[in-house]
Amino acid sequence: MMPSLPALAAGLLAGFVGFASSFAVVLQGLRAMGASPAQAASGLMALSIAMGLAGITLSLWRRMPISVAWSTPGAALLAASAMPEGGFPVAVGAFLVTGALLVLAGLWRPLGRLVAAIPPPLANAMLAGVLLGLCLAPVRAVAEAPAMGLAIILAWAVVGRVNRLLAVPAAVLVAGGLIAATIALPPGLWAAAGPVPDWVAPRFTLASAIGIALPLFIVTMASQNIPGMAVLNANGYRPQPGPLFAVTGLFTLAGAPLGGHAVNLAAITAALCANPEAEPDPARRWWAAVVAGAVYVGFGLLAGAAVAFVGAAPPVLIQAVAGLALLGAFGSAIAGAVAVPEQREAAVITFLVTASGLSLFGISGAFWGLLAGGAMLALHRRRG
Repeated sequence: MMPSLPALAAGLLAGFVGFASSFAVVLQGLRAMGASPAQAASGLMALSIAMGLAGITLSLWRRMPISVAWSTPGAALLAASAMPEGGFPVAVGAFLVTGALLVLAGLWRPLGRLVAAIPPPLANAMLAGVLLGLCLAPVRAVAEAPAMGLAIILAWAVVGRVNRLLAVPAAVLVAGGLIAATIALPPGLWAAAGPVPDWVAPRFTLASAIGIALPLFIVTMASQNIPGMAVLNANGYRPQPGPLFAVTGLFTLAGAPLGGHAVNLAAITAALCANPEAEPDPARRWWAAVVAGAVYVGFGLLAGAAVAFVGAAPPVLIQAVAGLALLGAFGSAIAGAVAVPEQREAAVITFLVTASGLSLFGISGAFWGLLAGGAMLALHRRRG
Protein backbone atom coordinates (compact mmCIF):
# COMPACT_ATOMS: atom_id res chain seq x y z
CA MET A 1 0.00 0.00 0.00
CA MET A 2 1.39 3.37 -1.06
CA PRO A 3 0.32 6.95 -0.26
CA SER A 4 -2.05 8.66 -2.65
CA LEU A 5 -0.79 11.65 -4.62
CA PRO A 6 -2.64 14.17 -2.36
CA ALA A 7 -1.22 12.53 0.76
CA LEU A 8 2.28 12.54 -0.73
CA ALA A 9 1.98 16.22 -1.68
CA ALA A 10 0.60 17.17 1.75
CA GLY A 11 3.39 15.30 3.52
CA LEU A 12 6.12 16.88 1.39
CA LEU A 13 4.65 20.35 1.97
CA ALA A 14 4.27 19.77 5.72
CA GLY A 15 7.87 18.57 6.01
CA PHE A 16 9.28 21.52 4.06
CA VAL A 17 7.16 24.12 5.86
CA GLY A 18 7.82 22.58 9.28
CA PHE A 19 11.60 22.68 8.80
CA ALA A 20 12.11 25.83 6.75
CA SER A 21 9.74 28.01 8.74
CA SER A 22 11.48 27.65 12.09
CA PHE A 23 14.94 26.04 11.88
CA ALA A 24 16.46 29.52 12.26
CA VAL A 25 14.62 29.89 15.59
CA VAL A 26 16.02 26.55 16.75
CA LEU A 27 19.57 27.56 15.87
CA GLN A 28 19.17 30.89 17.65
CA GLY A 29 17.95 29.10 20.76
CA LEU A 30 20.76 26.56 20.84
CA ARG A 31 23.45 29.20 20.26
CA ALA A 32 21.97 31.35 23.04
CA MET A 33 22.41 28.40 25.40
CA GLY A 34 26.12 28.29 24.60
CA ALA A 35 26.19 25.64 21.87
CA SER A 36 29.17 25.74 19.51
CA PRO A 37 28.45 25.56 15.76
CA ALA A 38 29.15 21.81 15.84
CA GLN A 39 26.84 21.33 18.83
CA ALA A 40 24.10 23.44 17.20
CA ALA A 41 24.36 21.31 14.04
CA SER A 42 24.14 18.17 16.16
CA GLY A 43 21.09 19.55 17.98
CA LEU A 44 19.35 20.46 14.72
CA MET A 45 20.11 17.00 13.36
CA ALA A 46 18.86 15.28 16.52
CA LEU A 47 15.63 17.28 16.58
CA SER A 48 14.88 16.74 12.88
CA ILE A 49 15.46 13.00 13.06
CA ALA A 50 13.67 12.65 16.40
CA MET A 51 10.54 14.45 15.25
CA GLY A 52 10.58 12.57 11.95
CA LEU A 53 10.89 9.16 13.57
CA ALA A 54 8.38 10.06 16.30
CA GLY A 55 5.81 11.16 13.72
CA ILE A 56 6.33 7.99 11.68
CA THR A 57 6.11 5.81 14.80
CA LEU A 58 2.92 7.39 16.15
CA SER A 59 1.21 7.51 12.74
CA LEU A 60 1.95 3.86 12.00
CA TRP A 61 0.99 2.83 15.54
CA ARG A 62 -2.31 4.71 15.70
CA ARG A 63 -3.06 4.76 11.96
CA MET A 64 -3.76 8.48 12.35
CA PRO A 65 -2.02 11.55 10.85
CA ILE A 66 -0.08 12.40 14.02
CA SER A 67 2.54 14.99 13.12
CA VAL A 68 5.44 15.74 15.45
CA ALA A 69 7.56 18.91 15.46
CA TRP A 70 10.31 20.50 17.46
CA SER A 71 9.18 22.99 20.09
CA THR A 72 9.39 26.32 18.26
CA PRO A 73 8.10 28.30 21.28
CA GLY A 74 10.61 26.40 23.36
CA ALA A 75 13.43 27.41 21.01
CA ALA A 76 12.26 31.02 21.22
CA LEU A 77 12.32 30.73 25.01
CA LEU A 78 15.93 29.58 24.84
CA ALA A 79 16.84 32.39 22.45
CA ALA A 80 15.41 34.95 24.86
CA SER A 81 17.17 33.48 27.92
CA ALA A 82 20.65 34.11 29.25
CA MET A 83 23.20 31.35 28.79
CA PRO A 84 23.18 29.25 31.95
CA GLU A 85 26.18 29.26 34.23
CA GLY A 86 28.13 26.21 33.13
CA GLY A 87 27.24 26.62 29.46
CA PHE A 88 25.64 24.17 27.08
CA PRO A 89 26.12 21.02 29.23
CA VAL A 90 23.84 22.62 31.84
CA ALA A 91 21.28 23.40 29.12
CA VAL A 92 21.43 19.77 27.95
CA GLY A 93 20.73 18.69 31.52
CA ALA A 94 17.65 20.91 31.45
CA PHE A 95 16.56 19.37 28.12
CA LEU A 96 16.69 15.94 29.74
CA VAL A 97 14.57 17.17 32.65
CA THR A 98 12.07 18.55 30.13
CA GLY A 99 11.89 15.17 28.38
CA ALA A 100 11.31 13.44 31.71
CA LEU A 101 8.50 15.89 32.53
CA LEU A 102 6.86 15.24 29.14
CA VAL A 103 6.98 11.49 29.77
CA LEU A 104 5.58 12.02 33.26
CA ALA A 105 2.79 14.23 31.91
CA GLY A 106 1.82 11.42 29.56
CA LEU A 107 1.95 8.65 32.14
CA TRP A 108 0.69 10.54 35.20
CA ARG A 109 -2.53 12.40 34.48
CA PRO A 110 -2.41 14.82 37.44
CA LEU A 111 0.69 16.51 35.99
CA GLY A 112 -0.97 16.96 32.61
CA ARG A 113 -4.06 18.37 34.33
CA LEU A 114 -1.87 20.73 36.38
CA VAL A 115 -0.34 22.20 33.21
CA ALA A 116 -3.79 22.49 31.64
CA ALA A 117 -4.96 24.32 34.79
CA ILE A 118 -2.52 27.21 34.24
CA PRO A 119 -4.80 30.11 33.25
CA PRO A 120 -4.53 30.47 29.46
CA PRO A 121 -4.03 34.26 29.65
CA LEU A 122 -0.92 33.78 31.81
CA ALA A 123 0.48 31.01 29.60
CA ASN A 124 -0.12 33.15 26.52
CA ALA A 125 1.38 36.22 28.17
CA MET A 126 4.52 34.28 29.08
CA LEU A 127 4.82 33.04 25.51
CA ALA A 128 4.29 36.55 24.12
CA GLY A 129 7.00 37.92 26.40
CA VAL A 130 9.38 35.21 25.21
CA LEU A 131 8.65 35.94 21.55
CA LEU A 132 8.81 39.74 21.68
CA GLY A 133 12.57 40.08 21.25
CA LEU A 134 12.77 37.87 18.19
CA CYS A 135 9.68 39.46 16.63
CA LEU A 136 11.49 42.81 16.71
CA ALA A 137 14.37 41.36 14.69
CA PRO A 138 12.89 42.17 11.23
CA VAL A 139 12.80 45.85 12.22
CA ARG A 140 16.42 45.68 13.37
CA ALA A 141 17.35 43.99 10.09
CA VAL A 142 15.90 46.90 8.10
CA ALA A 143 17.87 49.34 10.26
CA GLU A 144 21.18 47.45 9.91
CA ALA A 145 20.91 46.11 6.34
CA PRO A 146 18.06 48.02 4.65
CA ALA A 147 18.16 46.44 1.19
CA MET A 148 18.40 42.83 2.34
CA GLY A 149 16.06 43.28 5.29
CA LEU A 150 13.37 44.87 3.12
CA ALA A 151 13.76 42.18 0.44
CA ILE A 152 13.18 39.42 3.01
CA ILE A 153 10.15 41.18 4.49
CA LEU A 154 8.72 41.95 1.04
CA ALA A 155 9.00 38.29 -0.01
CA TRP A 156 7.27 37.23 3.18
CA ALA A 157 4.47 39.78 2.73
CA VAL A 158 3.83 39.18 -0.99
CA VAL A 159 3.83 35.38 -0.84
CA GLY A 160 1.76 35.52 2.34
CA ARG A 161 -1.01 37.26 0.41
CA VAL A 162 -1.22 34.20 -1.85
CA ASN A 163 -0.47 31.38 0.60
CA ARG A 164 0.19 32.08 4.27
CA LEU A 165 1.90 28.73 4.83
CA LEU A 166 4.52 29.48 2.18
CA ALA A 167 5.31 33.00 3.39
CA VAL A 168 8.15 32.08 5.75
CA PRO A 169 9.69 29.46 3.40
CA ALA A 170 9.72 32.20 0.73
CA ALA A 171 11.53 34.51 3.13
CA VAL A 172 14.01 31.71 3.85
CA LEU A 173 14.69 31.23 0.13
CA VAL A 174 15.20 34.96 -0.45
CA ALA A 175 17.48 35.22 2.58
CA GLY A 176 19.43 32.20 1.34
CA GLY A 177 19.81 33.74 -2.12
CA LEU A 178 20.99 37.04 -0.69
CA ILE A 179 23.50 35.31 1.57
CA ALA A 180 24.84 33.17 -1.27
CA ALA A 181 25.15 36.21 -3.55
CA THR A 182 26.80 38.58 -1.09
CA ILE A 183 28.63 36.50 1.54
CA ALA A 184 31.72 34.34 1.11
CA LEU A 185 30.45 30.85 1.91
CA PRO A 186 32.75 28.51 3.83
CA PRO A 187 34.74 26.09 1.65
CA GLY A 188 33.54 22.52 1.61
CA LEU A 189 30.01 23.55 2.60
CA TRP A 190 28.36 20.45 1.21
CA ALA A 191 31.11 18.22 2.52
CA ALA A 192 29.81 19.15 5.96
CA ALA A 193 26.26 18.21 5.03
CA GLY A 194 26.29 14.74 6.55
CA PRO A 195 25.28 13.64 10.04
CA VAL A 196 27.10 15.58 12.75
CA PRO A 197 26.39 13.85 16.09
CA ASP A 198 28.13 15.60 18.96
CA TRP A 199 27.49 13.99 22.34
CA VAL A 200 27.28 16.44 25.25
CA ALA A 201 27.66 15.16 28.79
CA PRO A 202 24.78 16.78 30.72
CA ARG A 203 25.12 18.73 33.93
CA PHE A 204 22.14 19.12 36.23
CA THR A 205 21.54 22.21 38.34
CA LEU A 206 18.52 23.39 40.30
CA ALA A 207 18.63 26.80 38.61
CA SER A 208 18.47 25.28 35.12
CA ALA A 209 15.69 22.91 36.13
CA ILE A 210 13.58 25.83 37.38
CA GLY A 211 14.66 28.48 34.91
CA ILE A 212 14.99 26.44 31.70
CA ALA A 213 13.37 23.01 32.00
CA LEU A 214 10.14 24.06 33.71
CA PRO A 215 9.30 26.99 31.37
CA LEU A 216 10.34 24.86 28.38
CA PHE A 217 7.99 22.11 29.54
CA ILE A 218 5.12 24.55 30.12
CA VAL A 219 5.37 26.32 26.75
CA THR A 220 5.77 22.98 24.97
CA MET A 221 2.66 21.55 26.60
CA ALA A 222 0.53 24.71 26.45
CA SER A 223 1.61 25.96 23.02
CA GLN A 224 2.24 22.71 21.13
CA ASN A 225 0.92 19.51 22.68
CA ILE A 226 -2.50 20.76 23.73
CA PRO A 227 -3.16 22.65 20.43
CA GLY A 228 -1.84 19.61 18.55
CA MET A 229 -4.48 17.44 20.19
CA ALA A 230 -7.11 20.07 19.37
CA VAL A 231 -6.18 19.92 15.66
CA LEU A 232 -6.51 16.13 15.63
CA ASN A 233 -9.86 16.30 17.43
CA ALA A 234 -11.15 18.96 15.03
CA ASN A 235 -10.44 16.62 12.12
CA GLY A 236 -12.22 13.66 13.71
CA TYR A 237 -9.27 11.88 15.36
CA ARG A 238 -9.44 11.26 19.10
CA PRO A 239 -6.41 9.31 20.31
CA GLN A 240 -5.65 9.15 24.02
CA PRO A 241 -3.28 12.08 24.62
CA GLY A 242 -1.20 10.47 27.38
CA PRO A 243 0.64 7.92 25.22
CA LEU A 244 1.35 10.56 22.57
CA PHE A 245 2.87 12.94 25.11
CA ALA A 246 4.92 10.11 26.59
CA VAL A 247 6.33 9.07 23.20
CA THR A 248 7.35 12.63 22.35
CA GLY A 249 8.99 12.81 25.78
CA LEU A 250 10.96 9.65 25.08
CA PHE A 251 12.20 11.04 21.77
CA THR A 252 13.10 14.27 23.57
CA LEU A 253 15.17 12.23 26.03
CA ALA A 254 16.87 10.45 23.14
CA GLY A 255 17.77 13.67 21.33
CA ALA A 256 18.79 15.77 24.33
CA PRO A 257 22.37 14.42 24.76
CA LEU A 258 22.99 15.35 21.11
CA GLY A 259 21.75 18.91 21.73
CA GLY A 260 18.03 18.71 20.93
CA HIS A 261 15.77 20.70 23.28
CA ALA A 262 12.27 19.17 22.83
CA VAL A 263 9.91 17.54 20.36
CA ASN A 264 6.13 17.57 20.65
CA LEU A 265 2.86 17.20 18.78
CA ALA A 266 2.61 19.58 15.84
CA ALA A 267 -0.27 21.97 15.31
CA ILE A 268 0.10 23.84 11.99
CA THR A 269 1.71 20.98 10.08
CA ALA A 270 -0.75 18.60 11.73
CA ALA A 271 -3.54 20.55 10.08
CA LEU A 272 -1.85 20.06 6.69
CA CYS A 273 -1.75 16.30 7.17
CA ALA A 274 -5.10 15.75 8.92
CA ASN A 275 -7.50 17.77 6.75
CA PRO A 276 -9.55 16.28 3.90
CA GLU A 277 -7.38 17.91 1.22
CA ALA A 278 -4.50 15.65 2.29
CA GLU A 279 -6.53 12.52 1.55
CA PRO A 280 -10.30 12.09 1.03
CA ASP A 281 -10.28 8.85 3.05
CA PRO A 282 -9.71 9.69 6.76
CA ALA A 283 -8.41 6.17 7.37
CA ARG A 284 -5.49 6.76 4.97
CA ARG A 285 -4.43 10.28 5.97
CA TRP A 286 -1.75 8.85 8.24
CA TRP A 287 0.33 8.45 5.10
CA ALA A 288 0.76 12.25 4.90
CA ALA A 289 2.28 12.36 8.40
CA VAL A 290 4.58 9.45 7.55
CA VAL A 291 5.84 11.25 4.44
CA ALA A 292 6.38 14.43 6.46
CA GLY A 293 8.37 12.41 9.01
CA ALA A 294 10.59 11.02 6.25
CA VAL A 295 11.21 14.58 4.98
CA TYR A 296 12.27 15.66 8.48
CA VAL A 297 14.74 12.77 8.70
CA GLY A 298 16.18 13.82 5.33
CA PHE A 299 16.61 17.42 6.48
CA GLY A 300 18.27 16.15 9.64
CA LEU A 301 20.93 14.40 7.59
CA LEU A 302 21.75 17.78 5.97
CA ALA A 303 21.94 19.69 9.26
CA GLY A 304 25.69 20.30 9.02
CA ALA A 305 25.38 22.24 5.77
CA ALA A 306 22.41 24.22 7.09
CA VAL A 307 24.35 25.36 10.14
CA ALA A 308 27.48 26.20 8.10
CA PHE A 309 25.38 28.24 5.67
CA VAL A 310 23.55 30.09 8.44
CA GLY A 311 26.83 30.68 10.28
CA ALA A 312 28.22 32.56 7.27
CA ALA A 313 25.31 34.99 7.26
CA PRO A 314 24.95 38.24 9.21
CA PRO A 315 23.11 37.20 12.40
CA VAL A 316 20.49 39.91 11.99
CA LEU A 317 19.26 38.34 8.72
CA ILE A 318 18.74 34.95 10.33
CA GLN A 319 17.06 36.62 13.29
CA ALA A 320 14.78 38.49 10.88
CA VAL A 321 13.62 35.24 9.28
CA ALA A 322 13.08 33.75 12.75
CA GLY A 323 11.09 36.81 13.79
CA LEU A 324 8.84 36.60 10.73
CA ALA A 325 8.24 32.92 11.49
CA LEU A 326 7.04 33.83 14.98
CA LEU A 327 4.79 36.80 14.20
CA GLY A 328 1.67 34.64 13.94
CA ALA A 329 2.42 32.90 17.22
CA PHE A 330 3.10 36.27 18.87
CA GLY A 331 -0.20 37.72 17.64
CA SER A 332 -2.13 34.70 18.87
CA ALA A 333 -0.37 34.83 22.22
CA ILE A 334 -1.12 38.54 22.71
CA ALA A 335 -4.77 38.01 21.78
CA GLY A 336 -5.04 35.11 24.21
CA ALA A 337 -3.29 37.04 26.97
CA VAL A 338 -5.83 39.88 27.01
CA ALA A 339 -8.92 37.86 26.13
CA VAL A 340 -10.25 37.65 29.71
CA PRO A 341 -10.76 41.13 31.25
CA GLU A 342 -10.61 39.85 34.83
CA GLN A 343 -7.16 38.33 34.22
CA ARG A 344 -5.79 41.02 31.92
CA GLU A 345 -3.73 42.89 34.53
CA ALA A 346 -2.09 39.69 35.74
CA ALA A 347 -1.38 38.70 32.13
CA VAL A 348 0.21 42.10 31.39
CA ILE A 349 2.47 41.69 34.42
CA THR A 350 3.46 38.23 33.23
CA PHE A 351 4.23 39.61 29.77
CA LEU A 352 6.30 42.55 31.05
CA VAL A 353 8.37 40.56 33.54
CA THR A 354 9.04 37.84 30.97
CA ALA A 355 9.94 40.31 28.21
CA SER A 356 12.21 42.30 30.54
CA GLY A 357 14.87 39.60 30.44
CA LEU A 358 14.96 39.50 34.24
CA SER A 359 17.24 36.81 35.60
CA LEU A 360 17.52 36.09 39.33
CA PHE A 361 19.55 33.30 40.90
CA GLY A 362 20.30 32.04 37.38
CA ILE A 363 16.57 31.54 36.69
CA SER A 364 15.15 33.12 33.52
CA GLY A 365 12.43 35.73 33.26
CA ALA A 366 9.83 33.29 31.91
CA PHE A 367 9.57 31.61 35.29
CA TRP A 368 9.47 34.90 37.20
CA GLY A 369 6.89 36.31 34.81
CA LEU A 370 4.57 33.36 35.34
CA LEU A 371 5.14 33.58 39.10
CA ALA A 372 4.46 37.34 39.21
CA GLY A 373 1.32 37.04 37.12
CA GLY A 374 0.09 34.10 39.19
CA ALA A 375 0.65 36.04 42.40
CA MET A 376 -1.30 39.04 41.06
CA LEU A 377 -4.12 36.78 39.91
CA ALA A 378 -4.26 35.10 43.32
CA LEU A 379 -4.35 38.52 45.00
CA HIS A 380 -7.26 39.65 42.81
CA ARG A 381 -9.19 36.50 43.56
CA ARG A 382 -8.57 36.92 47.28
CA ARG A 383 -9.90 40.46 47.12
CA GLY A 384 -12.95 39.22 45.26
